[in-house]
Amino acid sequence: VQLVESGGGLAHSGGSLRLSCAASGFSFNWYGMGWFRQNPGKEREAVAAINFWSGAATMYVDSVKGRFTVSRDNAKSTVYLQMNSLKPEDAARYYCEKFRQRGGTNWSSRALYTEDYDYWGQGTQVTVSS
Repeated sequence: VQLVESGGGLAHSGGSLRLSCAASGFSFNWYGMGWFRQNPGKEREAVAAINFWSGAATMYVDSVKGRFTVSRDNAKSTVYLQMNSLKPEDAARYYCEKFRQRGGTNWSSRALYTEDYDYWGQGTQVTVSS
């Protein structure tokens, strides 16, 4: 399994960034995917998640609802995180992660729990200037 994030960088407060995560080494269509973020000395926290196959179901933490959008392109084995109206508190290293369970049996109840993901990439840094 390999997950490679890209798209991070510096944005002004109120600005936008689009993160991408290219996945390989597993049947991408059959797994939910999540975006998490972490700052030094703090626990990793969930940001957004999308269920397997169609990606019709998505979840977001309250702090990003209405500003962030997660999506997937199964043909490209890629998951995206569109981040709009960025705030300084959004600054962190963002990680793309693969849901541990194939399919969606437990996805709706576990999608935002870090312990239910088993692989992640190297992360991409997001910096937001005020």
